[in-house]
Amino acid sequence: MPNRPRNIDSYYRPHVRELEPYVPPEALEILAYRAGFDPAHASKLDFNENPYGPSPRVMEALASMTNVHLYPDPIAGELREELAAYTSMDPEEILIGSGADELISLVVSVFVEPGDAVVDLTPTYSMYGGVTLQHAGRVVHVPRGDDWKVDVPAVLAEIERGAKIVWVCSPNNPTGGLATEEEIMPLLETGAPVVLDEAYFEFSRHTFAPLIRMYPNLIVLRTFSKLAGLAGLRIAYMLANRDILDQAHKVKLPFNTTLAGQVAATAALRDRAYLAANLDALLAERQRLVTLLREQGELDPYPSAANFLLCRTSGDAPGLHRALAARGVYVRHFPKPRIDDCLRISVGRPEDTDRLLAVLEEVRPAARRAEAVRA
Repeated sequence: MPNRPRNIDSYYRPHVRELEPYVPPEALEILAYRAGFDPAHASKLDFNENPYGPSPRVMEALASMTNVHLYPDPIAGELREELAAYTSMDPEEILIGSGADELISLVVSVFVEPGDAVVDLTPTYSMYGGVTLQHAGRVVHVPRGDDWKVDVPAVLAEIERGAKIVWVCSPNNPTGGLATEEEIMPLLETGAPVVLDEAYFEFSRHTFAPLIRMYPNLIVLRTFSKLAGLAGLRIAYMLANRDILDQAHKVKLPFNTTLAGQVAATAALRDRAYLAANLDALLAERQRLVTLLREQGELDPYPSAANFLLCRTSGDAPGLHRALAARGVYVRHFPKPRIDDCLRISVGRPEDTDRLLAVLEEVRPAARRAEAVRA
């Protein structure tokens, strides 16, 4: 008598079965419709996108694309040449990925065996830990200090215990602070792979990329999703020594980026004036947002070198998050230790800042309004 078929559940990899799925954000149109708002009169300040969008040259380049019936260049040669000029690196020190998340996965694939540990400097970007768990790795959480600084001795101790990768986001998402040379240099000196995620580096004007030729264990990740306004096209790049990139190419899918992504990113880099103007506008609006929030008093922003602000609330962050969303202002709340009473707010256009401040004043607790009147 044949054996009874096994349940499909018994075939799943155990570590995958135990994973918590990533819950993607809902589209602005859906959020606005649910709240009864015209999307044009809502402010999407929850995922750090560029509210000004890409350069007009990007749209022209996309509209004039040919050969879309052919596979794209698997190594994105033209884009790498443009990036070489932009980064002062050699094309052979650049690898193009389908968004920074794919590059994070490539790094883990190269270095992490099942059971290997990686260091996650919490609070930080959740995908470092998430991708590690997808690869059956082990995440060691090293909390940041009270000022969100890296606990260097604790990280060095984990490297000594055999941690394979140290993830450092700079500026850090969601706290906004920059890593310093005093924090990074001791980690690099160990020889362990140190990954600097510089997704927001243009807003800080600070990079560790020049150290790559001195430290072959340094890997830098960047994206076109933020300043360049190409979040929907999923295009990013890795800067590293050639040996690391040789290994990464072995695990990279052959046609991992689309022709549209390569064309758009190349066109974006060829319009540096547009990028510079966007950067100036967003930096000015970041400072304006900080000033107005501190004057209004409902939110207390931490210093930020990125295009967002982490703001501590008076205590009911989930309630304030819901109240803002009900009025067409979408920000981010993280139900995580140490930041569960905070909201992260992307820097938008001046009209987005004005809308946010008006809504904050509208939902401000009555006791605070009364106190302000008495003062």
